[in-house]
Amino acid sequence: MVDSQYYLPNEIGVSALDCSVAFHLLSPQEKMYAHYLSRAAWYGGLAVLLQTSPESADIFVLLQRIFRKQTPAQLEQVATAAGLSSEEYQAFLVYAAGLYANMGNYKSFGDTKFIPNLPKDKLKAVVKASQAFQDQPTEMEALWDSCSCLLYSLEDRQKQLGLGDKGISTYFSGNCCLEDAELAQKFLDSKKLSAYNTRLFKRDNGGKTCYEVRLASAVQKDCAVEGECESCCGSFNFEDKEFIVKRGDYAPLMEKVSYYLQQAQAYAANENQRKMLEEYTRSFTFGSVEAHKEGSRYWIKDKGPIVESYIGFIESYRDPFGSRGEFEGFIAVVNKAMSERFTKLVSSAEVLLPELPWPREFEKDTFLKPDFTSLDVLTFAGSGIPAGINIPNYDDIRQSEGFKNVSLGNVLAVAYATKKEKLTFLEEEDKDLFIKWKGPSFEVQVGLHELLGHGSGKLFVQDDKGNFNFDQSKVTNPETGELVSSWYRSSETWDSKFSTIASSYEECRAECVGLYLCLNKQVLSIFGHEGQDAEDVVYINWLSMVRAGLLGLEFYTPESKSWRQAHMQARFVILRVLLEAGEGLVGLEEVTGQDSKPDARITLDRSKIHTVGKNAIHKFLCKLQVLKATADVEGGRALYDGYSTVSDNGAHNFLRLRETVLLRKEARKMFVQANTRVNGDSVELVEYEGTVAGLIHSFTERFQDEAEQLEADLLELSKRDASCWC
Repeated sequence: MVDSQYYLPNEIGVSALDCSVAFHLLSPQEKMYAHYLSRAAWYGGLAVLLQTSPESADIFVLLQRIFRKQTPAQLEQVATAAGLSSEEYQAFLVYAAGLYANMGNYKSFGDTKFIPNLPKDKLKAVVKASQAFQDQPTEMEALWDSCSCLLYSLEDRQKQLGLGDKGISTYFSGNCCLEDAELAQKFLDSKKLSAYNTRLFKRDNGGKTCYEVRLASAVQKDCAVEGECESCCGSFNFEDKEFIVKRGDYAPLMEKVSYYLQQAQAYAANENQRKMLEEYTRSFTFGSVEAHKEGSRYWIKDKGPIVESYIGFIESYRDPFGSRGEFEGFIAVVNKAMSERFTKLVSSAEVLLPELPWPREFEKDTFLKPDFTSLDVLTFAGSGIPAGINIPNYDDIRQSEGFKNVSLGNVLAVAYATKKEKLTFLEEEDKDLFIKWKGPSFEVQVGLHELLGHGSGKLFVQDDKGNFNFDQSKVTNPETGELVSSWYRSSETWDSKFSTIASSYEECRAECVGLYLCLNKQVLSIFGHEGQDAEDVVYINWLSMVRAGLLGLEFYTPESKSWRQAHMQARFVILRVLLEAGEGLVGLEEVTGQDSKPDARITLDRSKIHTVGKNAIHKFLCKLQVLKATADVEGGRALYDGYSTVSDNGAHNFLRLRETVLLRKEARKMFVQANTRVNGDSVELVEYEGTVAGLIHSFTERFQDEAEQLEADLLELSKRDASCWC
């Protein structure tokens, strides 16, 4: 029997992301703009297949070829004749939908591999009986052979993403380990190159180690080309190792992204949007993160657009080293009613920031009021869809020029809807209250997390010229009482310095800010909560966080003692902090469920949230910010790794609780997204039903215009590096 965490259940939740009302309110020009941006995002999003695992692109092409020829309904008759039961055929459809939704065969949330929940010979039978196989037997046989072993393989290293022997990563060739990643980061810092749009390949060159740093770009020539002053490519000697910087990673996909961004330019609403798209195009054409930064500056200046978007190599959660970005692109339409609340929160930010538990010197010199809007997602291409985003991730821009916050309203509306019977680990009397207030409390938490969590806190930096952005003769560390003695050098960033823990540590800091500031009556009032309702929102927000900390154990791998999901690790850390606070604030006990199987109960004493709870988060949050601001990697790691430890000794046996969590886990929902299609001089919204068949249908129609060329490109890109993963 395969462990259930390695396949997706047949009854997995699937929801259509509804944005029809928002889309139909757009003008013809705005619809065209949204359409071309969506095309750019969808094509760029395919790069995630190549960023996830060696086999993902081949599996994607296999599925596309099958379902382009036959819909899931048509294929069902073939599958039945080939000997599949209805449950086995449903398992095949769920696997296909899962691969599309995650843009690869590893879960975007948790980074574990998932395999089809049906025997391999049954899957092979349906592939061989498909129309696609009948039409092109040689090609389809070769395609099946190229991915069928890895499609089902659950060898230890292949069970999760990771570096070296810890797991699978296609950000690095298979012979790279942590030391290689660290050396490459030093090299990139020395050249003032960002790792965001790179991958690293290690080779032997006549007995000497040689590293290839490959930049994502449409242009494949390494010399300077038209439109470029100079190229950053070339061969360099660094610490007795050869580094070659090359271009052309995902070239055919980056070419498509650039083409559609140029098409969108004609429909831009203003000069900022035009310049933004110009710079993005330059970035994806030449592989320049500097151009992407420039585009992001124009993006920040484009305040309150009707159609909002962002695209590029953005989040570094899935790089085991924590500094390479996964491609994502989103296009969304403003939800005006919800945005008003967030605008009020932004207006109150300067009053709320001083409430945070660190000294004034540890806060940014001026709060750069960001845009904060609630959006209904039209397109979100990449490996998964978050509920809120705070971008750009470039520290230098965030610290001095600003950022934007978005809350994805139509994602929130369906992602966190829960049925009472599926609510695990809570007391019966908490369940109705949890269902009533989970949505509203999460809206408050997302708002605070994104705006005042990620948007707060200063980094102490010494620039190239030796100037400091703080007074070293006066600023003291509140934890030690001594003068601040460490800081960031000009080429260092939060990600490059804190590397493997950076993402989760920062998510934890932002979550703590949300817990801390949701206790503020003014905040609750902004979101329309007063009196007893406000107290209930606070209670459910805190209860939700400690429950999430317990659920987080699903995303811990005991064999490698590693966490696979930044947010869930952060929530477990918070659970540990609140348990440590004692005084009966949080209760966690192992019990036997009504089904006679192991269960757990988590409780929270609401009368102690404002005292014991607030005090515990106050102390912990101050520590997190001080260690971050002062670039104290050693102190930060010791603190964070300490609370992240999952063991079977102490007051709670977390390893045993992890087994209970796995036993009772619920699979994460998948989303079906609409497509847009130009018809004459107007744009149509093509919607699909919220089922696995609807999700599959949306993907086959998404790329139907140039399907064969696109599939050939993906197979070529996959084949080119096949020898690098062994």
